Amino acid sequence: MHITALSLALAAASSVLLGPATAAAVPIAASMPVAAVPIAAALPTVAPAVLGDDSTGCTEPAQVLDLSNWKVTLPFGGAGNAKSPLEVTQPELANYATAPWFNPTPTCDAVVFRAPVDGVTTKGSRNPRSELREMVDNGSNTASWSSTAGTHMLTVTEAFTHLPDGKPDLVGAQIHDADDDITVFRLEGPNLYITEGDNPHYKLVTSNYALGTKFEARYVVRDGKVNVYYNGALHTTISNRFSGAYFKAGAYTQANCGNSSPCSSSNYGETTIYTVSVFHHVTPWDIFWDWFTSLLPLALAAAAVIAVGWLGWRRSRTQPAFSLPRFGRSSK
Repeated sequence: MHITALSLALAAASSVLLGPATAAAVPIAASMPVAAVPIAAALPTVAPAVLGDDSTGCTEPAQVLDLSNWKVTLPFGGAGNAKSPLEVTQPELANYATAPWFNPTPTCDAVVFRAPVDGVTTKGSRNPRSELREMVDNGSNTASWSSTAGTHMLTVTEAFTHLPDGKPDLVGAQIHDADDDITVFRLEGPNLYITEGDNPHYKLVTSNYALGTKFEARYVVRDGKVNVYYNGALHTTISNRFSGAYFKAGAYTQANCGNSSPCSSSNYGETTIYTVSVFHHVTPWDIFWDWFTSLLPLALAAAAVIAVGWLGWRRSRTQPAFSLPRFGRSSK
């Protein structure tokens, strides 16, 4: 009975931290232990859901990509707030498009993301974006996971198709935590890099990337490590314990009117995404162990303080009481 109660409590904790969508997102892993997922291959890339066809065409990105657990941030303001970028969430995202910033290709096999250097930016960034942000619960809540609890994977098939003039830098996919980016795929001219934190040139993937070249980017996160793959090959492993994490994909232009000219919508960064899929496998035990190990240092520090205090108290009890000498004439 105690074991059943503990299992229910752990399951509830998992639901609160990751949302019900976590369990629904990983049916293929229900019978597969985490250790059985090969790091190099992980899972096969999930094909996009294509609702249109060559005869009828398509009009919205959601007809090409499964966007049920994403929202999009766009490089222009919304009605009533021109200074903040427009964010489109579900269910509106299912029927939303805005050319040329976020729209399907004419062949309906990919989605175009474009962000001009004069675009509206998010708080804390000087650069514009047309970018997907990971969500859960069919897009109603933001995703937030830990690198030390479970397995988390993003697979994106995309191409960089246009770089801004003046500062030809563009981000196509990234992992972000509660505070900052952990790692991104960043193109600077012909040089494609995997970054680590504030190091934009942590790992050079290729020095001769040609615009329009389709490639597969993949992150596999588990046990406090990020394995980064390019076209199926492991290129680097980044050790980092972080939480409040989520995936992003699209066009995050690393230029603005302060460092790129001309300052106009004709100067932009652009990517084309053919497939994007996310995989999570988190068990109640993963949640409990992550919680336990995160609190362990605090518990050990508290135990050390208590032990020192107890030893001091014991020492004071075993030593004779200190008394001041008495001064003055002695009585005869």
